[in-house]
Order: sequence, then C-alpha cells, then structure tokens
Amino acid sequence: MTIDPLFTVPEASVGASVTIVFEGTPLRVPAGITVAAALLLGGVREFRSSVVGGVPRAPYCMMGVCFECLVEIDGVPARQSCLIPVREGMVVARQLGAAHLDAFSPGEEP
Repeated sequence: MTIDPLFTVPEASVGASVTIVFEGTPLRVPAGITVAAALLLGGVREFRSSVVGGVPRAPYCMMGVCFECLVEIDGVPARQSCLIPVREGMVVARQLGAAHLDAFSPGEEP
C-alpha cells in the first residue's frame, strides 16, 4: 500500500535520480539513498509481514540492527533495505513472512 510520503526532499536539493519499481509501481527517487529511505519517501509504510502473525513491519533503526526493513530485491529475499543503495531499474517487493530460500544451496550466489 502506497500512501502520502512520510517526508519530502526539497526540489532544490534533488540532483541525479533513479527509478526503482516497488510491487509494480515505478518510484523516481534521489540517487545515492538507501532502498528503505526511497520507499519511505515514496509513501510505503509496510515493508514486510512478521513470520508469526503476519503483522505489518517497517524500518525502525535504519542502520542494519533490527532487521525490520527486510524486503525482496531483484528476486533475492531477506535483504536489509536500510543498508542497500538504490540503483536504476531495481525491483523491490514486500517480504511476506519467512524468506523461502529453497532454490539456493549453501555457498551459491543467488
């Protein structure tokens, strides 16, 4: 669900930008910010659902400690969106429940 953004970036401070896609919706965001910041800027308030109970979750610490910002990025689940910078064409989706890593073997690159 995308709604009004939690904050905005003044037009004067916006330099280069990139387009990412969140659940089919393109978002034009400033280059160099994290995926979590980009999604918050785009009005996204639910990044994932909890494993137990399916409760909506969103970033809390924004520094990689709490793991509340987990999303799927370019088909790879359980990525910490607060630590990953955006790049042109990145495809992001909510992570619903536990990550399913059945297709990957230990030591194999996704």
